[in-house]
Amino acid sequence: MNTAYFLTGTDTEIGKTFVTCALLHRAGLDGLKAVGLKPIAAGTDAAGRNDDVEAIRAASNVELPREIINPYCFEPAIAPHIAAAEAGISIDFGPITASCEAARKQADLVVVEGVGGFCVPLGNQRSTADLAVELGLPVILVVGMRLGCINHALLTAEAIADLARKVAALNQRDGCARAASLRDEIGGGRKVAIHILEFFDRIGYTRRVRDTHVSRGTPEQFGS
Repeated sequence: MNTAYFLTGTDTEIGKTFVTCALLHRAGLDGLKAVGLKPIAAGTDAAGRNDDVEAIRAASNVELPREIINPYCFEPAIAPHIAAAEAGISIDFGPITASCEAARKQADLVVVEGVGGFCVPLGNQRSTADLAVELGLPVILVVGMRLGCINHALLTAEAIADLARKVAALNQRDGCARAASLRDEIGGGRKVAIHILEFFDRIGYTRRVRDTHVSRGTPEQFGS
């Protein structure tokens, strides 16, 4: 068994780390090697440590270097794209992808916890949603049980399902989806469009045929 999930939430301070740690503890009790990753974190103490990262490390029963668990850690507790800009760096998905791959080689279960909500900007016109697509992992959505939570959950689920609808619409119009046509639909870069299509290929929503991606599922499977 080798399973990985991308865990996000409807908001910040919604309980993502609590759920991540609970999943890791449960996996450990079931005899699985489990590790959590927090690729991007903002807000550190005097020693440069982030509380969420430390909690996830403590809940994991696979010991990995800190730079794999948390490639990007910013001192101020502010939006990550602003923190990165203030630090004079950009958040590159490459090290995060490499960290996830390294963790999956050593653990039965990997939980990758996002930062903030699902659509939090990460800079370079990319967001947490784009990171989930790049990693190609199933998404676990954490919803805070408070007034307004149903609306928050539906809005977040809608953001996830919207990409599936766009791909379905391209298939209906053109008989398939191509990176260039999806790029035009989402208003992003071609690389992001490629990662989105590859993600849908991996989960069986589409099937790659040369440089095209043909629908196999329907948007309804994403709750749309």
